[in-house]
Amino acid sequence: MNIKTQLNFDKTAIKRIDKYPNRPTIVFLHDSLGCIDLWRDFPEKLGEMSRCNILVYDRQGYGKSCSFSYSERDNQYLEQEADILNDLLNYLNIDDIILFGHSDGGSIALITAAKYPKKIKGIITEGAHIFVEEITLKAINTVIGHYKETNLKSKLEKYHGEKTDDMFWAWASTWTTKEFEYWNIEGFLQDIKCPSLVIQGEDDEFGTLKQVEGIINGTKGYSEQLIIPNVRHTPHKEVPELILKKVSEFINEWLIE
Repeated sequence: MNIKTQLNFDKTAIKRIDKYPNRPTIVFLHDSLGCIDLWRDFPEKLGEMSRCNILVYDRQGYGKSCSFSYSERDNQYLEQEADILNDLLNYLNIDDIILFGHSDGGSIALITAAKYPKKIKGIITEGAHIFVEEITLKAINTVIGHYKETNLKSKLEKYHGEKTDDMFWAWASTWTTKEFEYWNIEGFLQDIKCPSLVIQGEDDEFGTLKQVEGIINGTKGYSEQLIIPNVRHTPHKEVPELILKKVSEFINEWLIE
């Protein structure tokens, strides 16, 4: 499988706001079931608070981007998404970048910062994974049950349309294979030298705080953790004002010259 066939970026849905000359661009990387619209107004608010430009896009198979060009994923799919992101940034001629990645997007942010360090000023991860845990698989199987038995599918169809089934099972089927139990991106962390803010809800149903500990200990640049009590897997939706405040402070303290 090679998902680099997405490189016709005319078929990629993009939202870009450039309001602040000579300031970085925050690139938002959605989760495994996400898209531009599901970020709602969070990117715009963070852009205003941090006085940074923003770029939000739908990966292939999500939201308003084109359908998948492949039938199944392998263990390298997140690394390949990092390569596609690098190509997209080249295409858009953006090279002063802060990555904000949620869940799958957080893992993509880590890999991108490791592989393409000259472009990336800093990273913010939220519920990112660097290896597979039992709690993760349990949560995914719960979501699979909801997809089959509740109105979750119809809710997702509002955002992903006819791509919904392919999008959902590309995630759920991949993460629950025997082969994916061995997925691990800890080897990339030693190449991350930019500042990083690692965010996770204390009650995250998709991962334990071992994920945060691994990122903090594995990266070589300045790293800071933000563990939020009584919050689950989506802090930017559950406690948006706190995330906006903490992230904008981190950006202006560590990432603005």
